[in-house]
Amino acid sequence: MRKAKLFLLFFFSVTLIYGQNKTKMIANPIVKGYYADPTIIKYKSTFYIYATKDPWGGKELGVLETKDFFHWKVKHINWPTKQACTSSTSKSSMVWAPSVVRTRDGKFYMYVSVGSEVWVGVAKAPLGPWKNAKPDNSPLIRSNLFPGYHMIDAECFIDDDGQAYLYWGSGLNWVNGRCFAVKLKKDMITFDGKPKVITPPHYFEAPYMLKRNGTYYLIYSNGKAIDASYNIRYSVGKTPFGPWVEGKNSPILSTTPDSSTYGPGHNTVLNVNGQYYIIYHRIFPQHKEYVLRQLCIDSLNFNKEGYIKKIHPQGVRSFINN
Repeated sequence: MRKAKLFLLFFFSVTLIYGQNKTKMIANPIVKGYYADPTIIKYKSTFYIYATKDPWGGKELGVLETKDFFHWKVKHINWPTKQACTSSTSKSSMVWAPSVVRTRDGKFYMYVSVGSEVWVGVAKAPLGPWKNAKPDNSPLIRSNLFPGYHMIDAECFIDDDGQAYLYWGSGLNWVNGRCFAVKLKKDMITFDGKPKVITPPHYFEAPYMLKRNGTYYLIYSNGKAIDASYNIRYSVGKTPFGPWVEGKNSPILSTTPDSSTYGPGHNTVLNVNGQYYIIYHRIFPQHKEYVLRQLCIDSLNFNKEGYIKKIHPQGVRSFINN
């Protein structure tokens, strides 16, 4: 009798735990409000998402803090701002599309688009205080570096050997997307050589680099960021500069038949205990001259050949051990 009671207690305990885990879903959108172009870092036990504020950027970045992806705090950082990041070559666009990385010396670097130029900031902690990493407070990449192309959407990638690379670039008027890349010196603000054109197939903007099992995956967006044509694609290569071959299943994320996910794009990737997650924005359509966008998360998985599988937007089960 005692064994039977113990068995029942164990059975109901397992059922309760399983039931709780089964229903504990991180749903899309993951946070209230309208944000786009996310980047994410984890520092100690906290995740920080930095993103464009909608519509079409604000005078500063949107910053979100969470430990579990259910409870969020909206934070403020002192830099970048439209006022602080304005040069003689700046254009009218606001604060867009950050990329934040942590280097081996423990510093945080941010590459961010302001005024259609790329600026770089540095801080000792995720919430700063931040400052321009260049002593002369100038942009890292001016709007006129490559005339005819849009100098936005910078993304920093640090390879296994500690070498940092910077990727950026878009087209104008929704055509002629162009991707540029360059090595960075150890100071993270100096180009090591001249920028290269490394544009992969069907690219428009928002490059993100992922390395897995020795293969480089350049993930990016194509189509128009204002409508259902926007989608997420990828190409594979053997070096950080390519050459690139578009991967099987590309595009991996597009507008769904029911339009519940509409115009997904501009992603970042998070790795938790070997499982990859893709964080991106989708459009919340407006009958106005602008779009509002929402942040979403889904699992990013690979097949046996190493190609990225198609993503079916549904959110993810909680992956945080509280």
